[in-house]
Formats: sequence, C-alpha cells, structure tokens
Amino acid sequence: MNLSNIRAPKGSTEKVKRVGRGMGSGMGKTSARGHKGQHSRSGSSFMRGFEGGQMPLHRRVPKRGFTNIFKKEFSIINLEKLASLGETSITLEVLKNAGLAKRGLPVKVLGDGELKSALTVQAHKFSKSAQEKIEKAGGKVEVVQ
Repeated sequence: MNLSNIRAPKGSTEKVKRVGRGMGSGMGKTSARGHKGQHSRSGSSFMRGFEGGQMPLHRRVPKRGFTNIFKKEFSIINLEKLASLGETSITLEVLKNAGLAKRGLPVKVLGDGELKSALTVQAHKFSKSAQEKIEKAGGKVEVVQ
C-alpha cells in the first residue's frame, strides 16, 4: 500500500453539484432551481425564523413576565462561607483570592450560617440578619462604595 492507491471509503465523498453548466450537466436549463417560485430567482433570502408565511414560532408562543433593565446583580456570599475562610479581617481581595466574589460584581453578604469568632468584613452590601450576626459575634461591618 502506498499513497498512489489510497482511496476514501465508498460513500464518504459526494460529487460536487456543478450548477449552471448546461444541459449535459444533469442540471441544465433551470440549474436545479425548478420553475418560478421563491427560490428560483437570485437574491432570494429569508429572515431568521421564517416559516413560509405561517406565523413563526417566536410569535406564536405567549410572552410572559418582564425584565427589569435596572436590576443590580450582586455576588452573594453567606456567613458560613466567611467563617470557613479562617481569616479575622475579610476584604474584597481576600474574597476574590478565595474565589467567592465573581469578577466585576459588587459583593453582598447574607446571614445564612453562624459565626463563632469576631470578623471584620468589607463588602458593598449586607443583609440585616448578616449585619446583626456579625456585630453580635463582636465583629465589625464595613460598607465599601
């Protein structure tokens, strides 16, 4: 066996359709476009989702709800995660290094979990319960702008 007698498996390659090459090509006269109709002429194209005049799916399906364009997204962190870090002073950089704060999002601390030791926590926002639990454990809350 050498390069001169290697062939592709049968059926793996298809002959290229050579359109517009006359009657002998097997696709003569109309170049496999048929007579008249939407695709027969040049420049024919559809918009995305066009269903031949039928009401398209994206218009048939009922729309519900509403998206608030002014919604502010936060990177949410619970107290139990802060307690498991093993730090006494928790800054935004500590949270980023630990992989808890998503890049570019402000940080909000929620009060899920318990604190055993006093922590100094820096974040953009705190829930009431988180603030109360941190201060009850003898810690300090610092709001960062």
